[in-house]
Amino acid sequence: MVFVSITRLRIRSMRFLPFFMLHTFRSLQQVKEAAGFKGGGLLADRSWTFWTMTAWDSHEAMQRYMTTDNHRVAMPRLLDWCDEASVVHWEQPEATLPSWTEADRRMRASGRVSKMRNPSPQHATLNYRAPRVTTGRNIRPASKLKDSLT
Repeated sequence: MVFVSITRLRIRSMRFLPFFMLHTFRSLQQVKEAAGFKGGGLLADRSWTFWTMTAWDSHEAMQRYMTTDNHRVAMPRLLDWCDEASVVHWEQPEATLPSWTEADRRMRASGRVSKMRNPSPQHATLNYRAPRVTTGRNIRPASKLKDSLT
């Protein structure tokens, strides 16, 4: 089984965007090296909204990544930087990543909102526009990147 994790974050003010991008870059470098990471994707949506999709060997592997190093440092800052944040997880038998449309469907059906200090009116209900799915970028584990270069 493959454990899939989806996050949706909306930055509440452009002034937080540079800090968010810096921490995103650092977390991206970390995830590529994380034990149990199988692959993923980033989606830059409209209105300073960003989605992440990651696939893992297990829930425990994702938890280890989430609670260490750069990702652990970034997470508390999202309380102030974001006005919308949600997450959804599931297990699936296939290693193929779901589409962003499927990620959105699952987020609306069974996602949970994260605590925000300045939530938008739509935050609690997951009432947001469908994502613009044409701007995604794949994330590959560092071991697969090395393999493709040799």
